[in-house]
Amino acid sequence: MRKVYTFSVLLVIGLVLSQILPPFLGESFPAFKLVSNSLLYISLAFIMINVGREFELNKKHWRSYTLDYGVAMGAAAFPWIMVALYYLFAVAPPEMRLWQNGDAWKETFLLSRYAAPTSAGILFTMLAAAGLRHTWVYKKVQVLAIFDDLDTILLMIPLQILMIGMRWQMFVILIVAVLLIWLGWKKMNTYNIKQDWKSILLYSVLLYAIIEVVYRITTHFYGHEGGIHIEILLPAFILGMIMKGEHPPVPDVKEAKVSGSISYIFMLLVGLSMPLFIGVDFSAEAALSTSVISRIPMPGWSIIVMHVVIVTIISNIGKLFPLFFYKDRRFSERLAISVGMFARGEVGAGVLFIAIGYQIGGVLLVVSVLAMCLNLLLTGIFITYAKKLTLASTREIA
Repeated sequence: MRKVYTFSVLLVIGLVLSQILPPFLGESFPAFKLVSNSLLYISLAFIMINVGREFELNKKHWRSYTLDYGVAMGAAAFPWIMVALYYLFAVAPPEMRLWQNGDAWKETFLLSRYAAPTSAGILFTMLAAAGLRHTWVYKKVQVLAIFDDLDTILLMIPLQILMIGMRWQMFVILIVAVLLIWLGWKKMNTYNIKQDWKSILLYSVLLYAIIEVVYRITTHFYGHEGGIHIEILLPAFILGMIMKGEHPPVPDVKEAKVSGSISYIFMLLVGLSMPLFIGVDFSAEAALSTSVISRIPMPGWSIIVMHVVIVTIISNIGKLFPLFFYKDRRFSERLAISVGMFARGEVGAGVLFIAIGYQIGGVLLVVSVLAMCLNLLLTGIFITYAKKLTLASTREIA
């Protein structure tokens, strides 16, 4: 529980600092921003490598996972689509007619993807701490949470292509993605390389350096819009997938502490990456912005709070998708899985950061960040209820 609340607090602290530091640092802020963004990408790579390491699949019986992947995909798609439609039709003023603008649809569907992925790290940690490691609920939710993280990572590829447009860079990104997915499948759990936290951090730095060098070289020759920027989510996840499992029966305390600390730093940096929105003339910003949805007028804080609550509710309603499957199990177990998957965290925050990279901001970004904070604060309640449902079902079976 402490980990979840720490995530929330650090995200909020980062959000507050993102509004204080730009005017305070003045001309030094761009250099600070460059360093903080670099650290953010490195920590995101570290997290995604570990998510990939947790991914286990019996390739000989891959067909047995098709239902699980379909359920996970639905549990990721429904919150995403519901939040995107709410943004377009409820938050945006009707007179803007954003539903008639193709760019608005692309930007909204990229930004709202943050609501899709379950936080596997938070969920597994809290369910294990609740004593549910050997239950059907824990084993099933472990598969679903990893799959819906994977689904989010894979879907970021076409979303990124939509944002880039029909240029040759799009085909390069698509070829790289296909090759990485092929490598992950063919070489899953193959390479016996060092997997202590220092090694994984080194791999994260190297991955970031390679991606940044490719981007800077292509930008030098083809300009800012012609640069090839491969999002670090997929390469880091695939790297974790191809590592041979070295997970001890009892996790090393020091390794767990370091991993937790890097996750904390990541959430702080995500908050810091938010654009300035307090004391900003949004009409002037909108006129300069290339983003369509950034032009939505900023309402009063009471309206923003209302949107945050509604977005939190509808995104979690979408996570109830698994309730309609696994009919051979009790209703309480299926509900426990669904409620457990309400947990959001690092991958969703990474999506928000990627959206910022495409100059998406304004009220929709503010609502998304605050909704993620609220959901993190409620995670303890969600997991407690999931535990109650699971234990009740276990007693009924006994």
